[in-house]
Amino acid sequence: MILDLFAGPGGWSRALTVLGVRDVGLEWDEWACKTRAAAGQLTLRTDVAMYPTWPWIGRTMGVIASPPCQAWSMAGKRLGLVDQPLVHQAVEDLAAGRDTRERLLAACRDQRSLLAAEPMRYLHALNTAGQPEWIVMEEVPDVLPLWKQYAVILRRWGFSVWCGILNAADYGVPQTRKRAILLASRIRTAQPPAPTHAHVHEPESLFGPGRVRWVSMAEALGWGATDRPVPTVCAGGGPGGGPEPFPSGSRKTLSDARDRGTWEPRHQDTVRQSPRDSAGQAPRHGIREDPASTTPAARSTTEAHRWSWSLRNNSQANSTVRSIDEPAGTLFFGHRANECTWAAQPLNSPMRDAESSTSPEPIRITAREAGLLQTFPADYPWAGNKGQQFSQIGNAVPPRLAAHLLAPHLNIPLNPDDFTLAA
Repeated sequence: MILDLFAGPGGWSRALTVLGVRDVGLEWDEWACKTRAAAGQLTLRTDVAMYPTWPWIGRTMGVIASPPCQAWSMAGKRLGLVDQPLVHQAVEDLAAGRDTRERLLAACRDQRSLLAAEPMRYLHALNTAGQPEWIVMEEVPDVLPLWKQYAVILRRWGFSVWCGILNAADYGVPQTRKRAILLASRIRTAQPPAPTHAHVHEPESLFGPGRVRWVSMAEALGWGATDRPVPTVCAGGGPGGGPEPFPSGSRKTLSDARDRGTWEPRHQDTVRQSPRDSAGQAPRHGIREDPASTTPAARSTTEAHRWSWSLRNNSQANSTVRSIDEPAGTLFFGHRANECTWAAQPLNSPMRDAESSTSPEPIRITAREAGLLQTFPADYPWAGNKGQQFSQIGNAVPPRLAAHLLAPHLNIPLNPDDFTLAA
């Protein structure tokens, strides 16, 4: 078996499905478990910290672990950094077969901090049977010192180990998501997969096969130059499942601009226009359109307003803002789920007038769009209300990155075309 600790909504499992393999996920969150069930993934709903290790001994080929990152993430209070000495102590004790978790947990500022030590409890038990064959772990960059401690222990047990920081954008994910990765193997030299993408296109040369340019949000979302889509407008459904209050006038601004047929991309920046009925009327405001039925407006105007769309990660002054022709910044949600917005800026145009200087109001990103930027398929069955869906998406490992990390251990070739994004 492949054991997936803290399996979440299925980032690792989705990658394994594409590779033709299955895992067994341990996950506590109710809605992540429902998402996994809808996606056809094997799951035990349980607390990883409480589940016994003996059922896995003698039958586990690989171990995957992505402990919850909230205690360490820059999006939170980062009390995991304060608790780090306690987590290091827990890892050292568990590696020696000493369970001191209860005492150490009582001293932690954030009880989630100690979850990063839980994989060692499983690894110590499995090592008694000469297992697993390989290990892959992922966390936010600040956990790298802990992975280095794991590496020292695993090398003593006969593993080849590599750990470091990888950027998901270097592997075709439309997001510059940096993560601390640990790779370990008993049968091969552990090393990171060769990057396939780069910030700037690198042609093939005598020194290597070359790399294509990072995947942009426009490419991932299918905002191509032919259909010229706009950010999705949806009606209702705030982070708790209730009404979603749009900024004042935003629906009217969007529909008016769509009716005029005045959206214009910059480079790969594109926006989606509303389809019209047989009478040429735009749909009612706030109705979410089927992306597959979206078509360019049949007319244009000499008073064209031109906008450049960007994704703003939150409402803070220092938030990451990326143009649609770039990868997204690291997506994180939770209480900030609806602060991740598409924002428009007017482009320089000789036809600018007083009316064209007014940009549309920001539009909140949808769960479908966020999932695509994490390289989940467009129809992935996210369960729960909007807040629960966004939380799952932000915490998940991008399946495309996961597949690059897993394929060498499974000796299975990875076909990047299997990870189609927009659909």
